[in-house]
This record gives sequence, C-alpha cells and structure tokens, in this order.
Amino acid sequence: MTIDIHADDYALTVNTSRDILECMLAGKLDSISIVPNTRCFDECMDMLYLAIPSMPFLPLLSVHINLVEGISLADSGFSEYLDFSWGQLFRYSYMLSSDSGIRRGIKAEIATQIEKCMQAIDKCIKIASENGVKCNQKGLRIDSHQHTHHLPIVWKAITSIIEENEYDVEYIRCSREPLFVFLTVPDLYATYRPVNAVKNLILSVYSGKIDRYCKKRGLHQMYLWGLLMSGQMDYERIDRLRKAMEKKARTSGRDLEILFHPGRALKDEMGEGFGSPSAKEFYLSNNRTVEKNALDKLR
Repeated sequence: MTIDIHADDYALTVNTSRDILECMLAGKLDSISIVPNTRCFDECMDMLYLAIPSMPFLPLLSVHINLVEGISLADSGFSEYLDFSWGQLFRYSYMLSSDSGIRRGIKAEIATQIEKCMQAIDKCIKIASENGVKCNQKGLRIDSHQHTHHLPIVWKAITSIIEENEYDVEYIRCSREPLFVFLTVPDLYATYRPVNAVKNLILSVYSGKIDRYCKKRGLHQMYLWGLLMSGQMDYERIDRLRKAMEKKARTSGRDLEILFHPGRALKDEMGEGFGSPSAKEFYLSNNRTVEKNALDKLR
C-alpha cells in the first residue's frame, strides 16, 4: 500500500498555484492535479517550470479535466466558457435522444485538455531530469474537477480517447471513500456536511466501473480520502481518523490518496469563466488555508 498526499487545482488561479507551489517546494505533496483550461494556465506553468530545479522531488502530475467551468479549448461548438453542471452531464449520460453533437463536443474538449496538459507535464519531467530532480512519473494520470469523470458520458469519452491515442496510463482517480471508517468515531458525526455524505455515496456507486477498468489494466486500485471532509481537511480530524483509514486501505489491498485543496484564490481572480457562487465561495474559503496548514503538520 502506498499513501499519496495530493493537491487539486494547480493553475486554477495564480494565487492558488502559488500556495500549492509553496507546498511542493517544501516537499509536502506526492502529487498534484493541473487544470488545463484557465486563462492563467501558461503563467502558472511558467512558475512551475522555474521552481522545479529547487524542489526536493517533482510530485506526480495529473490532468485535472474540467468541464464545469473555465474556457473551452476545443473547436467543439460550445461557447467560449464551459459551464456543464453535474446535473446536465448526468442527464446527457442517460438520455438516449441527447444530441450526439454534445457527446462529440465533450470528447473533443477532453481530448484537447489532455493533450495540452500532457505537453506541459512532459516539459516538467524533462526539466526535472535535466536538473537531477527525482520524478517517478511514467505515464498519463487523469482525474477531474468535481469528479465528473465518474459520469458515464465523460467516462466513455475518456476511455475512448485513451484507446484511440494508445496513451500509457498509470493512474485514473477512483473516488471511492470508505464511509465505514467515519462511523467509527461517533463524536465527529456532527462535523460532517450532509451534502458531502451524499457526494460520498453517489461517487461510490459510480466508482465500480473505474475499479474494474483499473484492475483489468493492472493499475493500482485505490481509496480516496477527501469527500466527506471536502472543503475542510483539517489536521485534527485527519489525525483522529488516519490509523483507521490506513488500516482499511491496507486490508483491502488498495492505495490511499489523501486529497487536499491547499490553494486559495483571491477575489479579483474570480472573473468570467468561473462557476456558481458556491464554487467561488469554495475557492475563496479560508478553509483552503486550513488544509494547507494541515499539510505542514502531516510531514
């Protein structure tokens, strides 16, 4: 079993990226996810390129597919800004009469995001190699903003793109979080948001196909820790639950990814292309600083 300390949302905004980069330079992160479709992508990647020679090691780098916000990168017929909601992607997944153009557009958008991000990731790996900075990445790593890759219309597009391009994939996030572990500490029940419990259960249902895909292709199966506590992965609760969570992963023969959002955005960075008011509130929340502080204590 391996334990992977992970941060989402690099390149979401410049300040978000600065916070995550600080964690990388301190050796606090095993992996990060990079958002491909923001206007600040190039600026954020330039920051990362310059910082790599000073890193103790280069974390593993994943493509953070984003369909819910950001700019559209592909000539797919969508507007300049993407704004698919979970509900829309859910309906498109099951409506037999849904517009095939939407399916083609989603696939084209995902393919373009993967290609753009992988070019940047390859450059990161090259810089690390040239400067003697250790990096264990071997192939393509994929996850998504708001875990939308679990929905059938998105999942089908991703697997088709992988097959058509013969990508060497080393990781696809399976957002399966063992709810039972949280039930072992009753006095924490009131600290969890009900909406996150619903998220945990929905993603558990949809994680089966990703589990099977990974097992069939010899990829490591995993648990994700960061759904029920999403928005506030604070050190105190992590410390109380960690032994039980690690034991569950170990006895199940799975790796454990502990998911953080340690990068906080600034108000003046919340321009066009960002999502709902609740999403903006999440990006601006001081809880992201709480999560960054938790990383400092974990290692």
